[in-house]
Amino acid sequence: MKVSELMQERKVEPNYEGWVTNDDYVFAIDTSMGKGAATNDGDYVVVEMGIAGLDSQMNPVTQDKQYIRSGQNTMKTGTQRSFSVTGDRYAGDPAQDFCLSHKMKYGTGNNVVVNYIYFNILNGKGERGQVSVIVNSDGSGNAGESSAVDIEFKKIGSNPTEYTYGAETAAQVASETIQKSTK
Repeated sequence: MKVSELMQERKVEPNYEGWVTNDDYVFAIDTSMGKGAATNDGDYVVVEMGIAGLDSQMNPVTQDKQYIRSGQNTMKTGTQRSFSVTGDRYAGDPAQDFCLSHKMKYGTGNNVVVNYIYFNILNGKGERGQVSVIVNSDGSGNAGESSAVDIEFKKIGSNPTEYTYGAETAAQVASETIQKSTK
């Protein structure tokens, strides 16, 4: 499913206040991998079919030092953003088929880097960045059980940038409308 399809019937409320569940977050990847024209946010593929767990981690990097008369000090020196996706294999799902393709399972370096967006479906707030796709398991389990998958997405390059789904989507729609009207 594409982000545009997921968000079609939903209204983002920028000032939403209230409880949030894990189902209220969208993690989507650009499966075009930079081929041809830039992919619109709405064309990113949502990682959701068959997915039982989406674990988003910040993984802070710290350095501990002992100083005279002040004792132990910890300084944060960075953050390694990662997403861990676990669930059951669903053949035919665009996100799973892409991540579990031969090219991605055995690829290295820039060949497994994709753009992503991650945002709260209620208020549209989140981030965008790039991650390396790391397949830990492309199918496991006992006889008679569903085939389990385990995929990690780890930040590569610059830190993710702040992102708001509604703001950029509105700008894209306006830009596309202007382009169509000038043709």
